[in-house]
Amino acid sequence: MIEVVWGRIKDCEGQVFRQLRGGEFFYQVKGNVIELSRTNRSVSKSTFQEALKYVPLENTVPVQNLQAPSYLFAILMDNRIRKGDW
Repeated sequence: MIEVVWGRIKDCEGQVFRQLRGGEFFYQVKGNVIELSRTNRSVSKSTFQEALKYVPLENTVPVQNLQAPSYLFAILMDNRIRKGDW
């Protein structure tokens, strides 16, 4: 599943995503990491793989223990990434 999701994440590089509270951001893919535009953080492919265990997400609580939970939520729950899979 992570390979399919990571492919979608790569396909959406540079597009605008929206956090739960309305903050907009985009990201760049660099190998197995994405670099976020609104923060000095990056999120690894393995972090997304871990977060997939909790989808679908209603909020960020299940992924609070992972890096950049609000960004994980925004990306994984976006229809461009979900494509109806969860």
